[in-house]
Amino acid sequence: MASYKIFLLPGDGIGPEVTSEVEKVAKVIAGAGLASFEFEKGLVGGSAYDAHGAAISESDMALAQAADAVMLAAVGGPKWDKVPYDARPEAGLLRLRKDLGLFANLRPAVCYPALADASALKREIVEGLDIMIVRELTGGVYFGEPKEIIDLGNGQKRAIDTQVYDTFEIERIAAVAFELARKRGNKVTSSEKHNVMKSGVLWKEVVTGLHAKSYSDVKLEHMLADALGMQLVRWPKQFDVIVTDNLFGDMLSDVASMLTGSLGMLPSASLGAADANGKRKAMYEPVHGSAPDIAGKGVANPIAMIGSFGMALRYSFGLGEAADRIDSAISEVLASGFRTADIKGEAASSISTSAMGDAIVAALQKAL
Repeated sequence: MASYKIFLLPGDGIGPEVTSEVEKVAKVIAGAGLASFEFEKGLVGGSAYDAHGAAISESDMALAQAADAVMLAAVGGPKWDKVPYDARPEAGLLRLRKDLGLFANLRPAVCYPALADASALKREIVEGLDIMIVRELTGGVYFGEPKEIIDLGNGQKRAIDTQVYDTFEIERIAAVAFELARKRGNKVTSSEKHNVMKSGVLWKEVVTGLHAKSYSDVKLEHMLADALGMQLVRWPKQFDVIVTDNLFGDMLSDVASMLTGSLGMLPSASLGAADANGKRKAMYEPVHGSAPDIAGKGVANPIAMIGSFGMALRYSFGLGEAADRIDSAISEVLASGFRTADIKGEAASSISTSAMGDAIVAALQKAL
């Protein structure tokens, strides 16, 4: 039985609560003899700042580098609003992405049949929805230089963020999208703002060229990012794989999350380039934030975190069948009427974080 080292970073807010449910699911997978998991925990975000004065320590970065996969729950909260910019909770997340070379962020948006009525949109618009947003994660405006605020004098300041992309960065993320599309609906929608941004002009040019050279069997369309946002809420099922840059991917995936009923439903995978042995650095995290307003109340939805573990099984450990079983267990639990507060809708009551985790574990045990 293969053994894998997973570095857990519960982070802040509801992070520790949803992370506990992942450990339950991992024990079921191990108990079925599919794989064993060695967990080690570290600090990131506000909790790391409180302990070390930095958003992640050097020792924890070393553990992240050595792990077979990193699982991160959430960072941030108003408690740390006034810490130095370079030590803000999100800086730990950005450093992990950059230092591990995690350039490809996969964000699936799937609407489970039982939750079609929990979406802000009509059932017929979202029922059966299954799209994948592929977001470039280590370039663009979040990492471009210069990034600064300049004092101009006379009470005036100037803030500068720089959007930068090189050809190779666009090619490698587009290749991920095309490869994924070949295993799905065979369609890629590339999104940028070439009408007002030079980076968008290059993005469209490079994606078009790569498509013609290596992926002409995949249907490719281009759509401006603002128009794509509108189309996501108009008729999202027209999309299969969406590939876009760091900034637009951040925003569009949050829009897509609400199509599924809640941010608490969306997992994600952040992948690096494959090495000579085909292994990739990888980090898995829910799309939702730290939700400090409900932290410690035991009401957070753990499904996105559990789904992120399922993505780790699929993309890092080659356990696609086990990942499918987790997805099926989640679907079964939702179909049985179990709801956390965020997806309660018209239901008479909701259950706790741990009760949702227990229900998914029970369904998974029956399936394995």
